[in-house]
Amino acid sequence: MMSKFFALIPAAGSGSRMGNKLPKQYLSLAGKPLIYHSVRTLCHSSEITGVFVVLAPGDNEWLKYDWSEFYSKLVVFDCGGATRAMSILNGLKVASESSSIGDGDWVLVHDAARPCLSESLLNKLLNELADDEVGGLLAVPLADTLKRGGTDNRVEKTESRKDLWQAQTPQMFRFRLLVDALYRPGSITMTDDASAVEALGLHPKLVLSDVCNLKITYPQDLILAELILRAQQEESYGE
Repeated sequence: MMSKFFALIPAAGSGSRMGNKLPKQYLSLAGKPLIYHSVRTLCHSSEITGVFVVLAPGDNEWLKYDWSEFYSKLVVFDCGGATRAMSILNGLKVASESSSIGDGDWVLVHDAARPCLSESLLNKLLNELADDEVGGLLAVPLADTLKRGGTDNRVEKTESRKDLWQAQTPQMFRFRLLVDALYRPGSITMTDDASAVEALGLHPKLVLSDVCNLKITYPQDLILAELILRAQQEESYGE
């Protein structure tokens, strides 16, 4: 039987660095809540069977928006945890009980705050990893010179950027492998899923992405993201 593809978006965080009382995933971007754009790209993929969104318990903000266009694929769980990894693990547990996901199926974990994932990048990830033994993630090689700061923000040393990549999402692993990785001691505090898989002694594949797949971290990132989304929309209209 062919493996199926599922996506999971952990969205239980507050995004405190945005300086806004509204959780980051609900900030307005191009007339929609930020998370809408991630949900849309994943739900519109013909390859993806289902999309799970993991919210914090008691999150009423989600209900203020109309998600009916995605009902054929979208499933919402209110089992978010204190950390990103806990939200993912909780979501996977519930998914295994309430859906047809199997141990050998793929799970693409994607950030709610990474709204500019393009259809072409998503397809590239799926195609390059569908037959991979481990799985992997979208990433870009570091281009800037790296400085390690010391006392009073003085440069302590310059770090080599050779072979260094900046991790993005989606990060794509088999369901059982991802669950086993996240259950290991220490995995709950890790900031990405690939790190938990690496702790098993495995080597996820780096799939070349681009800088347009940015993560919204600071208020000014919203301006850039809107420009990227507008350019993607104009490109799709031109095809």
